[in-house]
Amino acid sequence: MLTDEERRQGAADLYRAEQDKKIIPQLSKSYPAIELQDAYVIQRLWAEMHLAKGARQIGHKIGLTSRAMQMASKITEPDYGHLLDSMMYRDGAQIPAANFLKPRLEVELAFVMGSDLEGPGTQIYDVMRATEYVVPALEIIDYRTEVPRAITDTIADNAASGGVVVGGRMIRPFDIDVRWVGATLAKNGIIEESGVSAAIMGHPAAGIAWLVNKLAVVGAKLEKGQIVLAGSFTRPVDVAAGDVIHADYGPLGAIGVSFV
Repeated sequence: MLTDEERRQGAADLYRAEQDKKIIPQLSKSYPAIELQDAYVIQRLWAEMHLAKGARQIGHKIGLTSRAMQMASKITEPDYGHLLDSMMYRDGAQIPAANFLKPRLEVELAFVMGSDLEGPGTQIYDVMRATEYVVPALEIIDYRTEVPRAITDTIADNAASGGVVVGGRMIRPFDIDVRWVGATLAKNGIIEESGVSAAIMGHPAAGIAWLVNKLAVVGAKLEKGQIVLAGSFTRPVDVAAGDVIHADYGPLGAIGVSFV
């Protein structure tokens, strides 16, 4: 377990790495006593630094929703991070690659909350009932520390979240079977990845139910209007300046962005 001062310093280290666009050593090396609880506190302190500079929290992201990724990270549950308004990009945007250190893209669904949702005891049907819209999304994954990373490094680093692109067609959660949303991700005209949303813990709302119950432990909840990234159902794809991206969600439309 870390001291409060070490937690604050860890958050400051990550914030500086993000601002300077310079990768730093893993916090698990700089602070060998770091535990999961420390990592989430560091993440929160990092977010508070952004809020103090005028950013606004608009929701959360969920990561490590696949069993394979959990086993690789030696953890038995997903993780989560904060979404800030400064992280959002519009469909069709030209995104400066220099805003990131090593950007990668993941194909996801975003849930837009129609009402507050609070745990404990939240189930998938509670999430579906509280959701106003489901919409296609891409998450830009970015690392601010060296690799390989322990799970504590990933969590402290805002669960590796760097940005979000939302687009395509908004649907109400019961208009389709959200378990069977399929998508392909093409880079420069070549399909690099494809997947189906049932790969997210069997149901994309399952991770959100987990998140709500996890937030309840720290006295937090999902609020009306917040957006939640439910987790990736493809492997991450590396992107760099000059890449053109097209994510096709079939009946739910598509997202297109380019990196410059």
